[in-house]
Amino acid sequence: MTHLAAAAHPALARQQAQADEFVAVRHDIHRHPELGFEELRTSELVAERLAAWGYEVHRGLGGTGVVGRLRHGDGAKCIGLRADMDALPIVEATGLAYASRHHGKMHACGHDGHTATLLAAARHLAQTRRFNGTLNLIFQPAEEGAGGARRMVEDGLFERFPCDAIFALHNAPGQPVGTLGFRSGASLASADRVVIELRGKGGHAAMPHFSSDPIVAGAAVVMALQSIVARNVDPLASAVVTVGLFQSGTVNNVIPSTARLELSVRALDREVRKLLRQRIVDIATAQATSLGVVADIDYQEGYPVLVNTDAETAFAAQVATELLGPQRVLLDRPAVMGSEDFAFMLEHRPGCYLFLGNGDGAGSCMVHNPGYDFNDAAMATGAAYWSLLVQRYLV
Repeated sequence: MTHLAAAAHPALARQQAQADEFVAVRHDIHRHPELGFEELRTSELVAERLAAWGYEVHRGLGGTGVVGRLRHGDGAKCIGLRADMDALPIVEATGLAYASRHHGKMHACGHDGHTATLLAAARHLAQTRRFNGTLNLIFQPAEEGAGGARRMVEDGLFERFPCDAIFALHNAPGQPVGTLGFRSGASLASADRVVIELRGKGGHAAMPHFSSDPIVAGAAVVMALQSIVARNVDPLASAVVTVGLFQSGTVNNVIPSTARLELSVRALDREVRKLLRQRIVDIATAQATSLGVVADIDYQEGYPVLVNTDAETAFAAQVATELLGPQRVLLDRPAVMGSEDFAFMLEHRPGCYLFLGNGDGAGSCMVHNPGYDFNDAAMATGAAYWSLLVQRYLV
């Protein structure tokens, strides 16, 4: 007996038919990576294409951000889809024909793919207009640490372009191509940076009793910080306190007067995040004081916990199941201790951040790696999903 493979959903078949064109767009963006708030060429490419397809194009939100708005019918509902555009300060080592032409800059997180995927969906939606309401396409700058999403929100993104719900995706190395992954609730961690400057009293290494040694104090702080996750955080919760930098001194026979620690602090719960801050401040202050050293603490709150709302996540997963079938939809995907500034947008509007399978082959190593590349085979799935999501939401 012959078993025929199930036919692809029409939305997926259409995107597969035009894939080569938008793969070429992706390769063009990849050749010309731009760091956060420098995405001039990329935003120009995006704006020109959206305008040619009939979108109202608005530029300058968050610096180099672009919003394309398309209205159709008399529906009152509004949806927002977001793609990030910025690259990373990494020297590319892929050896690809379309590798970065700008030394020290690279699309090592797949934002070239995210942008091209949303453009592919944008053209299809403009051509077919099988929706009833308002579509807002948000092309965001500076996701990589600079807080481009927050800048767009502060510039009035949702006042100027109202959205009843917002959605974004990210490629996922190791997740099979042609799959989509979802998680309701906390999905990515908050990310805070802490700088601790320890001020002691320097002196001769042979006479430490005349000094207040900031290195000893720093070592005590580092060791005491390990107790926070082990003894203060609920064992069923997730938290990370990493000391990534410890700098002090210049030579072996001098006790320095200062030391510097830098921490990366992450949590998947807003209350745990508050707890981490309080305990870090308490421990650093107490340990320093006990050793005759002063601790100056600069606690820099970065990206918040990314929380997907239940109703929007369930709806998003339902659309994915319609497109791909239940076997290719990953529900309750594990949370990730990485962070994403789409969390700022989700603090203002309900929505869902989902994962697009990037596969296991060449170039599908973890993101932020000089050998990484977005998998072109994933683009049709992402674009088809965006198209169908809009059609099902704006009815």
